[in-house]
Amino acid sequence: MSKIESGYIKKELPKNLGKTGLILLIAGGILSVLAYITDPARASFSYLTTFISLVCLGIGSLFLVTLEYAAGAVWSVPFRRISEFFASAVPYLLLLAIPLFFSMHNLFTWMNPEVVAQDKVLQGRMVYLNVPFFITRNVAIFLIWWLFYLLLTKNSRKQDESADQNLTTRNIKLSMAFIPVFAFSISIVSFDWMMSMTPKWFSTIFGVYLFADSTWLALAVLTLAAVLLTESGYLSPKVKRDHYYSLGTLLFAFTVFWAYIAFSQYMLQWYGNLPEEIIYFMHRWTGGWKYFSFFLVFVHFIVPFLILLPRRSKTNPKILIFVSVWIIAAQYIDSYWLVMPDMVNNGFTYSFSWMDLAFPAAAVGLVILLFNAKVKKHNLMPLGDPKLQRSFDFHL
Repeated sequence: MSKIESGYIKKELPKNLGKTGLILLIAGGILSVLAYITDPARASFSYLTTFISLVCLGIGSLFLVTLEYAAGAVWSVPFRRISEFFASAVPYLLLLAIPLFFSMHNLFTWMNPEVVAQDKVLQGRMVYLNVPFFITRNVAIFLIWWLFYLLLTKNSRKQDESADQNLTTRNIKLSMAFIPVFAFSISIVSFDWMMSMTPKWFSTIFGVYLFADSTWLALAVLTLAAVLLTESGYLSPKVKRDHYYSLGTLLFAFTVFWAYIAFSQYMLQWYGNLPEEIIYFMHRWTGGWKYFSFFLVFVHFIVPFLILLPRRSKTNPKILIFVSVWIIAAQYIDSYWLVMPDMVNNGFTYSFSWMDLAFPAAAVGLVILLFNAKVKKHNLMPLGDPKLQRSFDFHL
């Protein structure tokens, strides 16, 4: 399909966007360096919170790309390139993980020989929880994600020029291979970076929890960008409110899905009431964290559920923009809830810090700059995709 048939005209984003991203990255970066200088232990926990959100955004966006190919979805084709651009965070995850590799002794009690020597359970888990194996498997995962990202996006962008349908076939095969790899690897990442902070606790559903969070965040960022770009005339005028409805419905579905997974994990361990299982939730039910837990339920489930429940909300641009921003903030609050209670458990004193804003500011700036750079180099829509015309014809 040509650009004339699609109605799409390539335009650069406002210059202020790039300036805003650069200011956030520089200011947040300077404050982040100061954080590590003034209090390395506290900075490690704040940085891990932001790192988890970046992992969720990058790999969640890549999953949405592969989901479209694997499912043969049509309606989402005009927005797929946006998810590809946000997935560009994936190649940077390994680089961003390096500071965490050097501060693991602050994050994980299983790295303390004295603690391990006094606990037979931890001694038995040292086959898995040891530094060389930890770093090796995480480096391997980030590199595998990077490889899939490169192959999928290369074929997609090449199709803009050639309109070769075989490239779609290749990406379908790659997507079918990626999805089980994603399911396995996201579980390992969740076990390593979060569950092992309470090394004697375990949950077989924890990987699904992070999957729900990552997909929810990626959908929110996609919805925010898609609506803003469409309403500002950066995408094809053939994109309709029916497309918005599908995005809103998915946001609603994953709002409910996250609540189902979170409640299932809590309810089963509460009912069993076994010491090795309830320790995780006890850390989040003492020292004031009980109120934060209730707050998380409110912002992560109740508010977006009620907003997205009416049908008209799913097609209203202003409501979708608001709820997308709300979800992005809620996901960071969830990452905070996953990480910070273990800071106290690891022997550190907790209090809200300016560091908890410095690292997210730098992350937002990085994402904006990456997205802006991709828009300058590539089309915002997959113009050569054979399903693009059918996607324009989509209606409820």
